Amino acid sequence: MHVGHPGLVAEIVAEIQASGPITFARFMELALYHPEFGYYTRECEELHENKIGEDRIGWSGDYYTSSDVHPILARAIARQVRQVDELLGRPDPFTVVEMGAGKGLLARDFLAASEKESASFFHRLRYVLVERSPAMRASQRGHLTPWMRTAGRVSWLDGLEELETGSVTGVILSNELVDAFPVHRITIEGGVPKEIFVDYEGGRLCERVQPLSTQALSDYLQRLAQLEITLPEGYKTEINLEALAWMTQVARAVKRGVVITIDYGHTAQDLYGPDRRRGTFLCYHHQMASEAPYERVGLQDMTAHVDFTTLATVGEESGLHVTGFTNQMSFLMGLGVEQLIESLEPGSAEFQSVVQLLKPEGMGRTFKILIQHKGIESPELDGLRFKPFFGSVLAAAERSH
Repeated sequence: MHVGHPGLVAEIVAEIQASGPITFARFMELALYHPEFGYYTRECEELHENKIGEDRIGWSGDYYTSSDVHPILARAIARQVRQVDELLGRPDPFTVVEMGAGKGLLARDFLAASEKESASFFHRLRYVLVERSPAMRASQRGHLTPWMRTAGRVSWLDGLEELETGSVTGVILSNELVDAFPVHRITIEGGVPKEIFVDYEGGRLCERVQPLSTQALSDYLQRLAQLEITLPEGYKTEINLEALAWMTQVARAVKRGVVITIDYGHTAQDLYGPDRRRGTFLCYHHQMASEAPYERVGLQDMTAHVDFTTLATVGEESGLHVTGFTNQMSFLMGLGVEQLIESLEPGSAEFQSVVQLLKPEGMGRTFKILIQHKGIESPELDGLRFKPFFGSVLAAAERSH
């Protein structure tokens, strides 16, 4: 067993020995985001083949995103954003904030499409990347160099808290961000929710089941109970409290515009259904998935599926109204992906790449897209022309309001 980055493991063990078992969320935060040794944040690692952001994400890395497959998603988002621009009355500037932009491929392809398709929109466009990883920032700068020559076109922030309240007129965008937030892991024992903590014993990291660490977890479970969701004995799952805090921050920053959240996840009824008794937490290393968080600590990605119902509900409570909820296949179809496919040679590499983003049994339905709005009256967006079986997200959000 490869325990992981020695410096990171030592830091985790020292924290446990100093203050006792830590929540899984704290363990995951250290594993992914420790300032010096975290999976996403370390600059370079000579003990591991993944040296910079370029190698962690992509075909040769631990996992890949839709942006690695083909630029069509970015082009579709650019088309959707230009429609939002029209609905807002073509404001100057129009701001796009992308949080957790990875290597910067989506930003690159979005800017390229915007520059090509509409000079008026592009002239007013300001693209802000929220990124705290030095390795990822370096990769983003490399990909976005052509647009950095214009002062103010592209800029960076360390966190959403740097955005002033109501400072964004435009779009806040994320693609595979929320799934990488640290999650609490819980289980039901004796009919009572308990939390899984991480301890250190006998020279190795191990798990301890203890009472819930915070009232916020009980509140979350109460939200699920209001949706008539109850977890049976022995059920294990994840609760992403950071996602709720993030959504509140996003709502605070938006004055007028929309929020586009792309990720793999489900409605609460599906996520916490009987067929997911073990939860959805997974680790990724060299394109291989595992349920082994205590191996390769700091050297592998960790994710959990997103509860879009609760995300939408918290957004509604903070002033972000649900515009619609769909999947990637339907979103791309609504924005004219068929026209692109018709122009491609059947069987070509590019044709196969686009098809991969649309496959119902793969990325086409696995990835969901939640769109919320603020300061616009019930916008009708092309990307939401098809909304398959997702009424429960909207209904739950409306009940909370």
